[in-house]
Amino acid sequence: MKQVSDYKSVFFVGAGGIGMSALVRYCLSKQLFVAGYDRTPSDLTRHLQNEGAKLFFEDNVELIPEECRCPATTLVVRTPAVPETNHVLGYFVDNGFEIVKRAYLLGLITHSLQALCFAGTHGKTTTSSMAAHIFTVSGVGCNAFLGGILRNYDSNLLLSPRSPYAVVEADEYDRSFHCLSPYIAVVTATDPDHLDIYGTEDAYIESFSHFTSLIRPGGALVMKEGIKMQPRLQQGVRLYTYSKESGDFHAANIRAGAGRIVFDFVTPDACIPDVELGVPTDVNIENAVAAMAVAWLCDIPGEAMREAMQTFMGAKRRFEYWVREPHCVMIDDYAHHPDEIRATIRSARLLYPDRRLSVIFQPHLYSRTRDFADAFADALSLADEVILLDIYPAREEPIPGVTSQIIYDKILSPHKELCAREKLVERIKKHNFEVLLTMGAGDIERLLPDIREALTSK
Repeated sequence: MKQVSDYKSVFFVGAGGIGMSALVRYCLSKQLFVAGYDRTPSDLTRHLQNEGAKLFFEDNVELIPEECRCPATTLVVRTPAVPETNHVLGYFVDNGFEIVKRAYLLGLITHSLQALCFAGTHGKTTTSSMAAHIFTVSGVGCNAFLGGILRNYDSNLLLSPRSPYAVVEADEYDRSFHCLSPYIAVVTATDPDHLDIYGTEDAYIESFSHFTSLIRPGGALVMKEGIKMQPRLQQGVRLYTYSKESGDFHAANIRAGAGRIVFDFVTPDACIPDVELGVPTDVNIENAVAAMAVAWLCDIPGEAMREAMQTFMGAKRRFEYWVREPHCVMIDDYAHHPDEIRATIRSARLLYPDRRLSVIFQPHLYSRTRDFADAFADALSLADEVILLDIYPAREEPIPGVTSQIIYDKILSPHKELCAREKLVERIKKHNFEVLLTMGAGDIERLLPDIREALTSK
């Protein structure tokens, strides 16, 4: 099996994706020539270009650098988000290049390390980011490949050459996490998603069972108590459960108020008192329990855990404050699954119980909208008012009859409306918001600076 160091250059097809960008940064750190294509520029691609990646944004074979035109010395990494009809991808296919998925490269890089892999329908970005911060603060260090930009470090990649650990966000899309060899695996949730890939809920859950079978002997599985999944563990793999208030690992003596959340972290044989969350949301209690469980299994001292949780600033687009003024609050979140939306709204309600809560939501994928329209409407109905944008298609072609309207029709909130993306900022200027949540996994994030400006200039 070839290693990354066996190549002179790496070309990324879909370089601007959050998971791909961590691998771009890793290859740059190894002094390889790194180039790539993405459909549109973004803040993230601009950062990658400043760090040395040669990126372009036109589907034009002529723009492929000469350094990436030799099949013997170039590895091509692709994301499923780029269609087979893409001309840049077609060039590499037609000329016999070695082409691997992002997950394969991630597995190749982390195979020689003790991989701490965080999987689940939701919660995996925050939980893995918390774990990476704990290991960094403790001095043990880690090599972290994250699905969000960690605000403490302004990156989704942390490198610690002397550390034996890799913290990995294990993505279930396209069965990517089956390329990993976990030392410790965490499964946060198995609520059905990506049914365009899996077809059925049973097949989706089965993929997590298979993932648990990949844990190395001597390792451990930390799974959320009560989730739908039958683990299949190799001999010698330990099993632990966790949740907010029960399981082998849990929180006790939870104290919430005045913008703070403090709790005691309970392990199978110890209790670490007075853990305070740097991002004090209700859902982060459970996320912190999972992250600290992994740290405890790796013998990280309790004092380091306590310090790390208090200083953890969160990942960008995970309950991230954009406006925090007396008259108006704006919080952005990547939530794109009904359960994530429900948890984000409830966290905001807990912090601002007496204020009007408004939500702007951009659905992501036609198939997900079709499969979960009722659940989306139910979750969004927890808000006082909802502004619904058009569906962000990502990798998909339109599905007849599937638009944001099928969610809108079932939302029970007293104030709701459909709004075109290009008209959103002007719409915001004409309305007073008390607490505004922006949510979605599409390109809504590119509007955030303009939304903030519209809110704060009144």
